[in-house]
Amino acid sequence: MMILSSMPVSDNHRNNQIVAYWLITVAFLVFAMVVLGGVTRLTESGLSMVDWRPVTGWLPPIGEMAWQAEFDKYKAFPEYQKVNRGMTLSEFKEIFAFEYAHRLLGRIIGLSFFVPFMILLFFGKIKLKQVPRLLFLFVLGGLQGVMGWVMVKSGLVDHPDVSHYRLTAHLGLASLIFGALLWTIMDLLHPTLPGESRPANVLKWARILLGLVFLQILIGGFVAGLNAGFIYNEWPLMGEGFLPDDLFVLSPFYLNFLENVATIQFAHRLVAYGLVIAFLVLFFVGRRPGIGDRARSFIMLLFLSIFAQVGLGIWTLLAVVPVTLGALHQAGGMIVLGLSVCLVHELTARRI
Repeated sequence: MMILSSMPVSDNHRNNQIVAYWLITVAFLVFAMVVLGGVTRLTESGLSMVDWRPVTGWLPPIGEMAWQAEFDKYKAFPEYQKVNRGMTLSEFKEIFAFEYAHRLLGRIIGLSFFVPFMILLFFGKIKLKQVPRLLFLFVLGGLQGVMGWVMVKSGLVDHPDVSHYRLTAHLGLASLIFGALLWTIMDLLHPTLPGESRPANVLKWARILLGLVFLQILIGGFVAGLNAGFIYNEWPLMGEGFLPDDLFVLSPFYLNFLENVATIQFAHRLVAYGLVIAFLVLFFVGRRPGIGDRARSFIMLLFLSIFAQVGLGIWTLLAVVPVTLGALHQAGGMIVLGLSVCLVHELTARRI
């Protein structure tokens, strides 16, 4: 501990950079994992693997006998019996590939975190005070793997579709991990500099924007889980008007916000409008002097990414959610989330 505390500032900075570059790699893999998860959902591949073997599940089936055995296991579950009856082995291999890649990437992320963590810790590149947060991130990653299987299990029942609640929890936890990684990276690369302040109003609107982005991602999970993007494929109207006719048809009333596909799609649109308004306010107040060049750069990147994401969302809806556009839209959401996290950090870390 004495050695760590007496380390020259330049060495501390260099070590922080090494740890940050490692975490940037992990964050990129998490980003890819979220996008691949969206592809897995859109291709309806998520229930192709009907068991979970965290340790022994690295390799895919090898040889025709192994593939046939895997296919036979799939045939015993409702998705094959009710949705994909008559599917060929070749078709099964196609959907299996997406789910297998998704799970394999999850294992790669776990290794890419744990192995460098142990090496960097051994060589003293990670400070002891950083260990609890990094271990917490690792635990979150493990919980995400468990949550993924809990989600899949919800679809291995009479109704062969995963619970949209569990899917949203899975997506929300992935987003939380991604945001926490970026916040930690920002801590390492741009630590607090006491004595510098930023206009409080800018920070307030940056936090509002971040909250809306995270809320929109959660609603997006509901949209994906309930296939709510496959109805009302026009914009800006929903059917004959701004409000769909079946907006509040479920009883009790609150159930509309949880299970009514029309209400959930409308909420996704409405939060998008609110998000744009919140950003425009942030953009206006962010023009004041004193926020710093880096914060101003994040605001400009958010300007580009938010409006690109809105346009992409409308295009995805009008095109009835093709896989490519759906995946790009999910990627765009994570980019907006990441930039929002970095902006809030930049404004928060440098306040007195």
